[in-house]
Amino acid sequence: MHEEDLNSVVVRCPHCGKSTALDIDTSAGNQDYQDECAACGDLIHVQLQVDEMNQKTRVRIDGNDEQFY
Repeated sequence: MHEEDLNSVVVRCPHCGKSTALDIDTSAGNQDYQDECAACGDLIHVQLQVDEMNQKTRVRIDGNDEQFY
């Protein structure tokens, strides 16, 4: 991981509506993972798409509606 690959993005939690900061590491390319809202503690589903050619990163979040057994 390089310092330039680490970014902080402010997103709105899909559960409580409060703004929360997520640290995004673009060095691993496209990612699909869960992170925790700092305000309410609910899990946020994060999808990260890295477009290296155009040097753009797209972050999509939604509520974690999946059940894990």
